[in-house]
Amino acid sequence: MPTAQELIDALKLQPHPIEGGFFRETYRSAGTVPDADLPPGYRGRGVRSLGTSIYYLLTSETFSEMHRLPTEEVFHVYLGGPARMLQIDPDGTHREILLGSDVLAGQSPQVVVPPDVWQGTLLEPGVDFILVGATMAPGFDYADYEQGKRADLVARFPRSAEMLRRLTRV
Repeated sequence: MPTAQELIDALKLQPHPIEGGFFRETYRSAGTVPDADLPPGYRGRGVRSLGTSIYYLLTSETFSEMHRLPTEEVFHVYLGGPARMLQIDPDGTHREILLGSDVLAGQSPQVVVPPDVWQGTLLEPGVDFILVGATMAPGFDYADYEQGKRADLVARFPRSAEMLRRLTRV
């Protein structure tokens, strides 16, 4: 199996500027959706691509910080793992999902994050990396990205406080 650094080099991944981990956009649709036709949560923010896809890699030194987006995000596991994803719905319902390729051990090789759901991911202890793909439609735009703040999230979702502390920097 390759190392995390070999994958970073081979796939030309860059540090994610906000969330953590490493990524590279691999697809952005040339087609767009006008602002007036976007689902709720987008209005007034301009046009969006019909869809986007990225490679995303977490290492034992990184994690995906808590954030939310106004549309579904679909993750596909390629190599490595497992990693634990925390999802918190607007009503406070939370779940932890084990991303990975070992289906018989209860891992999920494909995970959907619903719209407006807080999400964050970190590797399980002893794991070196996980390489996933993430696909969105409408496509990703930084204008839609909302980063979670530790104090706010812990106050709103105390049942998830331990994981929230591990999945936030500020």
